[in-house]
This record gives sequence, C-alpha cells and structure tokens, in this order.
Amino acid sequence: MAVPGEALRASLGELRAVLGGGLSTSTSEREQYSHDESHHRGPLPDAVAWCESTDEVAALLEICSRHGVPVVPFGTGTGLEGGVVASHGGVAVNLSRMNRILRVSSDDLDATVQAGVTRVALNEHLGQSGLFFPVDPGGMAATRASGTNAVRYGTMRENVLGLTVVLSDGRVLRTGGRARKSAAGYDLTRLFVGSEGTLGVITEITVRLFGLPEHVVAAVCGFPQIRQAVDAVVRILQCGILVARMELLDDVMVSAVNRYSGLDFVPQPTLFFEFQGAPRSVDEQVEEVCGIVHEFGGSDLQWAERREDRTAMWKARHDALPAAKALRPGAHTWSTDVCVPISRLADCIVETKEDIVASKLLAPIAGHVGDGNFHLAFVLDVDDADEMGRATGLHERLVARALAMEGTCTGEHGIGLGKQGFLRDEHGLGVEVMREIKAALDPAGILNPGKVFSPSRPIG
Repeated sequence: MAVPGEALRASLGELRAVLGGGLSTSTSEREQYSHDESHHRGPLPDAVAWCESTDEVAALLEICSRHGVPVVPFGTGTGLEGGVVASHGGVAVNLSRMNRILRVSSDDLDATVQAGVTRVALNEHLGQSGLFFPVDPGGMAATRASGTNAVRYGTMRENVLGLTVVLSDGRVLRTGGRARKSAAGYDLTRLFVGSEGTLGVITEITVRLFGLPEHVVAAVCGFPQIRQAVDAVVRILQCGILVARMELLDDVMVSAVNRYSGLDFVPQPTLFFEFQGAPRSVDEQVEEVCGIVHEFGGSDLQWAERREDRTAMWKARHDALPAAKALRPGAHTWSTDVCVPISRLADCIVETKEDIVASKLLAPIAGHVGDGNFHLAFVLDVDDADEMGRATGLHERLVARALAMEGTCTGEHGIGLGKQGFLRDEHGLGVEVMREIKAALDPAGILNPGKVFSPSRPIG
C-alpha cells in the first residue's frame, strides 16, 4: 500500500495547516515510531502527528482518508506483537498529549479519560478518593489487555463502559454509555476494544472504578516442581477463593528477577499472591490458600504486608521482561503469550517447559495463571538463524498446543504482525466475518494496514 508521492505531499500540507508544530517529518522522530517493544521492525512512517483532541484526530483522518494515506495510532509503544509498526508508511498518530482526565464520578464508580491517560496517571489522580482502576498493563484498550488483577477484576473488556472513536473517514462515534448494562443494539464498545487500531482511533474511554480494599497483604510461595505450583492454582480457583492476584514465575524467571531487582527468592517455580478485602475475609483467604499450597508441596508463604514491600514485589513482577533480557546482555527479547482453560493449564505449561529445555533456548516463563494466561520471554540473538529457527518452531508448537486445548493464540498481547498466521487456525470462518467488518468500517484500508489479518490476503 505505497502512498503516491503527490498524495502524500498534499496530505502533509493539509495536516500542517491543522496541526502546525504537531507534525514532523524528521528522520529522528520517525525512527522512534518504526517499532514497539517486540523484535518486529518495519519501515519508518512518512510523518508523525501529535493530536490533542478528538477534533484534531477527526480532521487528520478526514484528510488521510481523502488522500489514501495510512494512519497508525500510537500510544506508549509498549506493544509486543509489532502492532504499531508502520508496515505501509503513512502517518503515526501519537496520542500521548491527549492526557486529560475529563470526569470522575465517585457516586457511579466511573471515569472518562482521554486515550493518552495511563493507568498510573489515573490512579494518581484518584489519590485520596478511595477509588482505583485495577487493570495494570499498557496498551490496554487497543489489545483488550488484562494484567495481574484480572483474576478478580476482569480484563479491559469488562472494565470499559463506553468509547469515543474516530472512524476512518473522520466521523466521530460514541459507543456504550455509563449504564452498567444495556440490551440496545450491537455491542460496538467491545468491537473496538481489542481492534488494535484497525477499525477506528479511540480518543476517549469511560472505565469502571473500584473501591480501594480495606486490607491488603501479599505473599510469595515456592514449589519443587512447576506442575505442583500450577495444580495449586487450579485447586485455589476451583475452591472459589477470591484471590486478587496470582502470578507464576518459573525457576529461570525467578533467577532473572532476583538479579535485576535485587531480591533473594529461592530460584524455583514461584507463585506471587495478593489478598484483598476486610481483615476477617483476608484471614480466611490466607488460611485456605496456605492449606492448599502445603498440600501441593509449597513452602511457607513469605509475607509482604507493608505497602513499600508489596510495591517492590509487584514492581519486580512487572519488570520480568527487562529482567529476562538482562540475563543475556546484547540480546533481544521476543515475548509471546497464550491462554488456555484452567483445567489444561498445568499440562500446557509443563509441556512448554519441556519443549524449551529440549530446544536449548533461554525462554523464562511468567504468567497470569489465575486466568490461564502465561508468557514466554525468548532471549535471543536475532542474527543467529539457527537460534531464531528453533525459537520459531517452539512458538508454533506453543500456539498449536494452546489451540488443541481449546485455548487462544494470545491472551492479551494481540495479533499485530506476530500472530497473524494463527488467527485462521483459531477462528476459521470468523476471520472472514472480521474482514467484512474491517471492509465496512475502513473501506480504503488506511487504518493500521497490514495488522491482524495476514498480508497474503486482501482486506476487502
């Protein structure tokens, strides 16, 4: 989808008139928008635009649609499947300046924010209100992400009430609302959440808020074998214990986290827990979980009750990817994820761990095991063809294993460039329906082209 030079020059001229200094064609600026945190790389976008309002995004899309110029929405650049790579050039639209919190309702437990507001900024703004927003990774609306709190609070799918979306031709659509349920027509909100910028540009989001728990404690527990750790997780879930967070790190990842974050956990398969609620409720949760982990060979729980200790513990978990990368200086990381039904989680992780060892690869595991989602962090020399070939083969087997267990090829990273080959395996005819929706909402194919659907097939 190469943009003719004349069309590109015309569009950039019109965009400068609208955005002024909010448009750049410098090579140094464009280079920053040619990749995300994944190993995927692509061409530079032809320009970078900074928009500060829905009206500016609408004007930009109207101009780009008229001239057939691709538009790639760009948030924080933390994606892991090449979702913001400018595969066909065009304009990368940075939404970080759309960082206003527009409304907070303590009575209704919701807030409306612009697309550039991060979950950290929103929670800092909520301050002493007694409320918080629980979903905790980046790229949240675009990839329908979840994070460590999903086992209790759900994913972005459950926590978005409504959106403001700019369509490919510049029209502004408002979906959903502030009611907690609705039976009015198709659920357009959930159509756009997770659409990876291929159906429209999200500019405002209305999200659910929750009351801060009265009492919070966190703990770490090690196990001799990874199957024992996962079996304990499954039993905890089957017993209906309302754990707020339940994360798994394998022995390799624990070693990486120890080195990177200055911790001293025993390098073995380890579960991170967080318990929330009234003190009596938390005590009951802890008692039940302690009994289960001991039943499956787990160690006594190491407690983190002070806020600063809990913060350090969860920061170490969130820093797992850079920690893995630091195991091999100069290497690149390839992070991938799958998600399976809880009953198949132990088999999937154990078989994957055996595959990693047999493949002689460095690929630590971390997972949001409370909802069946786990991640591999390949640490690779991307210039070593043999090593990349072994990693590619392992990745393909990982996804095939998850799909055979009635799981999904991605629990929260999205499809982007990296998972396109697996979408049809998972959805079959559903991919054709998705293509039809894409063609209806973006007939010119300008919105993040080359993503989600395999480039070997036309969009329309």
